[in-house]
Parts: sequence; C-alpha cells; structure tokens
Amino acid sequence: MRLKSILYTVAIAASVFSATAQDENLTPLEQVQQKVEAQDAAISKLNNLKITGYIQPQYQWGEEAAALKVGTANTDATKSFNRIGIRRGRLKFTYDAGDLASGVFQLNIIDKPGLSGATVQLKEAYLNVKAPWLKTSAFRAGIFDRPFGNEISYSSSLLESPERSRIVNQLFPEETDLGGMLILQPAATSSFNFLKFEGGLFAGNAINPETDNRKDFIGHIVATKPIGNTARWGLGASYYNGGVYQTTAKVYSMSDGGFVANTSDENIGQFAKREYIGFDGQLSFESPVGMTQLRGEYIWGTQPGSSSGTASPNRSSIPSGTNAYDTYIRPMNGWYAILIQDIGQIPFSAVVKYDVYDPNTAVSGNELGSAYSGGVSTNKADVKYSTLGLGLLWRIHPSLRLQAYYEFVKNETTSALAAFTSDQKDNTFTLRLQYKF
Repeated sequence: MRLKSILYTVAIAASVFSATAQDENLTPLEQVQQKVEAQDAAISKLNNLKITGYIQPQYQWGEEAAALKVGTANTDATKSFNRIGIRRGRLKFTYDAGDLASGVFQLNIIDKPGLSGATVQLKEAYLNVKAPWLKTSAFRAGIFDRPFGNEISYSSSLLESPERSRIVNQLFPEETDLGGMLILQPAATSSFNFLKFEGGLFAGNAINPETDNRKDFIGHIVATKPIGNTARWGLGASYYNGGVYQTTAKVYSMSDGGFVANTSDENIGQFAKREYIGFDGQLSFESPVGMTQLRGEYIWGTQPGSSSGTASPNRSSIPSGTNAYDTYIRPMNGWYAILIQDIGQIPFSAVVKYDVYDPNTAVSGNELGSAYSGGVSTNKADVKYSTLGLGLLWRIHPSLRLQAYYEFVKNETTSALAAFTSDQKDNTFTLRLQYKF
C-alpha cells in the first residue's frame, strides 16, 4: 500500500498549494477552512481508488514429458526435472466513486516458458456503467473475463487447483477477451434476483488486438440461491458462437476416421465455425466436518484449429505467408469436477479434481493416427487427455496461502502413434506460496 500512501501525499500537497494560491485576501480562518475542504476533496477521491494484487512464487517438478508453467522446458527427455518461478504477479487498480461508472485496470507479471525473463502483460482494462434505475444491471466494455461457464471468471487467486482445466485453457486462452457485454439481473427486491444474464460481442482473440472483422457472441445465464443459512446452489448455461479466420484454401473436416479437405480459393478470408455449448453447476454446504464445495462443468461443440493443435486464437496478427496454416475443424468435448473439503475448524482444505478434454470425439483408441486413404490421418493433436489432481491448501493467514498439488495426467493410447502406444510420463507436482493484498 506504499503506492497509495504516496498518491495521498501528492494529492494533499497539490490541493494545499492550489488552495493557498487561489485567494491570498482571505482571513486566516477562511484560508484554513479552504485548505481543509480541498484536502477532504482530494482524500475522498483517493478513497475511491482500490489497489489490490497477489504474487504466486512456486516450485514445480515434472516427469520427463511434463509441461511446467514456470521456467524452461526439460533439457533431458530421459529424466524428470524441476523449476522455480513466478506463476502470476497481479496488480489491480479499481476506481469506483459509487455513481454510475467504475473502471478496472490490471497488470500481470509473468514468468512464462518460451519468453525471455519476466514479462509485464495487460490482463484487464474495462469500464462498467450501471443502469441508474437498476443497480444490478450494467454495461461493460474493454478487456475482461469471457462470460462462459464458472471457471473462467473464478479468480486465479482463489483457484484450488494450480491451473484451470485443460479444456478451458485450450478454448479460452488468457481467460479474458476484448469486447462489450450487457449484465442483466432483476433488482435485489425482486423474487427473480437469483437469475443473472451476461452476454455480448467479443473480438475472439484473447488479450491481443482484434485482427479481423468478425465478432463472436458469448452468453451465460446462471441461477444461484441459498438453501437455508448453511448451503447454496448454482446452475448455469453458456453459448459461444464465433469463427476463426481461414488463412489458406484448404479446410479439413472429419469423415470416417480421417480429415477430408475442402479446397477452394474462396476459403481464404472466410471463417471456420467456432461453437460451444456448456452447462455448469455449483453446490456448497456446511456440516460438522467443515465447508464442502462441489463444482463442475461440461462443454461440447466445434473447434477450428491446425493440424498440430486445437488452441483458440491468441495472436497479434493474422498468419500469412510461411506462417499461414490449413484449417482443421474438429468435434470436441470435455468436462471437470472438483471437490473442496475443509477439514473441521483447522485452516486446511483437501482438494480432488478430475478433468477430461477430448479434442476430437470422432476418433478414439487405435483409430488415432491410423492411415487414412480418403485424406489426412489424425495425429497427436487429436489425443484425449484426463487429469486427476489431489491437493492440500493451508490458509496460513487471510493474506497468505500454501498450496501442494499433484496431477496424474493420462493420455489416450493408440498403436498407430509411436509416442502414444502407452501413457506418457507427464505427471506434475506444484508447491505454491501465495500472498494477496
């Protein structure tokens, strides 16, 4: 909070100087009163500014084929390895005067594999305009969390697992996107206040600038209600309708176990269908053994990607020339379920999480990678993954938390892909200390 203290001092000094210079003909009492009023006005404005953040230094260990979130990749593919680094370093500024509008600006300092050293990244930057007649509804514009499901908008500082589920990371990289959104909810006095809708148009390119003329629609409707004084439930439904820019004349889709090409120059500059449907649910309740939380989400749909991957767009420009790639359209699905159990009255919680991502539901088992005479065979990008995570949280202090988490990562096996004839060795262990302010 030293930054906020400095801002207080600067604002007060400026107000005092201004008040002194305004009128030297005032009586001493009037001058004092004027200075006090100016100082109160400056302090009132600074009280509207809230500075928060958190830092997550961590140690990670992985088996030889693991992909860790800090440090560089494994340098010896025959041995396990370990890294230390800063997973997230967030600094968030929120200005809210209590009137119709508020603003949020958040930075992220990351130590990301593939980047040289720490990098400062824009995470959020948006304004929120409330409806004057209905304080629960608003319009939001800028870079902010996509309104899809539950895990995307669940703060990274609260996550009981080190990372979001594999399907969420693949479909919604960086969690945030550039766009405009309506938030509609009945007034607090209404019997329908438990319903909330969020929906709008987005660039579809994560935190990067928009690179095409297409806008994606994302919408989420959720119902949440308490059950007595000790429990709460929530149910939600989400829909995503968008597209991915096609950079070459070839667009592949699945047919009888392989990819078949639609080749036409007219494909260049068109958009491949990107469509997801999701359902999410949450339940929490207190009992003699402590607070119990259950959350889950199921997503399915159509995902455009490349031959080598299924991640959604997160790039600074449209690929062209030697960087252009053929479009591969896959039917996909995935889900996760997580249980968090507080251990009585002590500051510990046990965590169990299971998540699944199948990037291509049209093939499975030994069909993966098999020779396909009608077109192009599937490959490692089409392999299904499941992850079982077991963790323990220690809430040392309201601002300090220690997290230990082990992930058993399993991949689909096939005799047609040499690297996937058996389960790859890619389990990981994370030990993370988080300080939040």
